[in-house]
Amino acid sequence: MTVPELDPAVLRRRAADALRTARARTHALTGCVDGRELTAQHSPLMSPLVWDLAHIGNQEEQWLLRTVGGREALRPEIDSVYDAFEHPRAERPRLPLLAPEEARGYAADVRDRVLDVLERVPLAGAPLLEAGFAFGMIAQHEQQHDETMLITHQLRRGPAVLSAPEPPGAAPDAASLPAEVLVEGGPFTMGTSAEPWALDNERPAHTRFVPAYFLDTLPVSNGAYLRFVEDGGYADARWWRPAGREQVRRHGLAAPLFWRREGGGWVRRRFGVEEPVPLDEPVLHVSWYEAAAYAAWAGRRLPTEAEWEKAARHDPGSGLSRRYPWGDADPSPDRANLGQRHLRPAPVGAYAAGASPLGVRQLIGDVWEWTSSDFLPYPGFRAFPYREYSEVFFGEAHKVLRGGSFAVDPVACRGTFRNWDLPVRRQIFAGFRTARDAEPS
Repeated sequence: MTVPELDPAVLRRRAADALRTARARTHALTGCVDGRELTAQHSPLMSPLVWDLAHIGNQEEQWLLRTVGGREALRPEIDSVYDAFEHPRAERPRLPLLAPEEARGYAADVRDRVLDVLERVPLAGAPLLEAGFAFGMIAQHEQQHDETMLITHQLRRGPAVLSAPEPPGAAPDAASLPAEVLVEGGPFTMGTSAEPWALDNERPAHTRFVPAYFLDTLPVSNGAYLRFVEDGGYADARWWRPAGREQVRRHGLAAPLFWRREGGGWVRRRFGVEEPVPLDEPVLHVSWYEAAAYAAWAGRRLPTEAEWEKAARHDPGSGLSRRYPWGDADPSPDRANLGQRHLRPAPVGAYAAGASPLGVRQLIGDVWEWTSSDFLPYPGFRAFPYREYSEVFFGEAHKVLRGGSFAVDPVACRGTFRNWDLPVRRQIFAGFRTARDAEPS
């Protein structure tokens, strides 16, 4: 959503479009497999797809029908079943879940009523209503679950059921790009107080001073990461944090998730297809520990969250922080690989139109990028509308990821958007780029 945008008719249309876009994607991800596959748990790390489907409907009912619309509860007896904090993912197959057709009908019934609420309630006058925030929050929630369902599809064994066109190739100048860019030291505005659908952990805007540093122009590629693998990087304790080294030892890790040796090369499994590892794509499915180990091997480090955001938002010419690397305009297909438009990252060096003022590419889309930072609140943080969205995750247990991936919809991806996960996670669509300190002048 372009900022600011306060016309009620435009806000209603954009909220309805965001909800419909999310639901179309949900239908695509749940309609391509049969009932047995929907109710199966394809990995203990993930919910059955049918749980996500009904959970999406239940959250929409609780927030948009009951809280915003003041409507009577449709299915209060299932609230506990679809409470993500009450039931860990590994336990969800044993819950009394709605059957696939019942879950579809429930979510559709909720949506029909929500669109009626959207036409009737004022989009101002209360924090949940301001600029249609609650509707944007629920559209983002559904898209985030669509991303987790896409992860489930990646973990699922069996023939391919998803398809999409190939992403664009690298830009003609990709081979001549500098390996890194210098980001000058100084203050910049981090976070936002103006983005109408920004979530609580993105707020408020505040000034952050960042010393000068160098940042990779491009994400680390499979080819670059393969050099670490073949140099014995996984077996060399010098590069690993103790917890990461233990992860490698316990699970016998030797390469990114879904890679395996075949003959003299490497292949990977991607949504049911076995294919040679494409050396020019950003590396994917690596944990924070793997990313940090590669960076140490390369004589570099992971960027801090503030360094990542300054590179992605700060315009040295104006001194202002923009919504995206390219400016304030919404993402478009020529700027970033988002929205499951493709089922893989684009080659490194793609999307020249999405570059930052300093020439850094692919900061938005393609792969989530691990940062070195713990997930912590900004100064002046206030939980809204509930503590369990962000506050309960703050601390050193979770690391911050930035920038989104090909699996992220634009409604849930912006220069201020913060993702977080445990540093052991590999199934997520995460890669990274590296940084180094600038020598003092």
